Amino acid sequence: MVVQLGAWHSKRCITDGYYSAWVVSEGEPAPDFTATTDAGERVSLSDFRGRPVVLYFYPKDDTPGCTVQASGIRDAYAEFERAGAVVLGVSPDGEAQHAEFKAKYKLPFTLLADPDHEIADRYGTWGEKRYRGKTYMGVSRTTFLVAPDGTVAKVMHNVKPDTHADDVLAALTAH
Repeated sequence: MVVQLGAWHSKRCITDGYYSAWVVSEGEPAPDFTATTDAGERVSLSDFRGRPVVLYFYPKDDTPGCTVQASGIRDAYAEFERAGAVVLGVSPDGEAQHAEFKAKYKLPFTLLADPDHEIADRYGTWGEKRYRGKTYMGVSRTTFLVAPDGTVAKVMHNVKPDTHADDVLAALTAH
């Protein structure tokens, strides 16, 4: 079934057995948003127009998988800079948690607070998840590569934390 849910939603639904959500598709305009950074500043996606943006959604600060994912980006950050890319990590954690996570692991990129999962909803990364027999709502580990013109160039679903940085860099060089 195809349903139009608004200008910022895709017309497709993905399902992997554990997660189902409406997602933004490649070639569509990336939904704009404004959020608070780990430094307490307000930024919008449109502030970065003209540069590629790596917009990655992750479940929670300072958890094993999310730490591996963020550390991988940190370790390869010079390559992201050479590609001219802006990296924005988004999770439901608040500004203070983000600041602690960023300082603890010396992360050189911006983390965005999405406590009401408004951005995750717009991108289709918020939904039902299952883990060890329990069902709960949460963020699907998904990355969007936003082209300099503001369109979604690549969507990466169910990314693996340990290969995430390399996978994103490969996508950046391909676009």
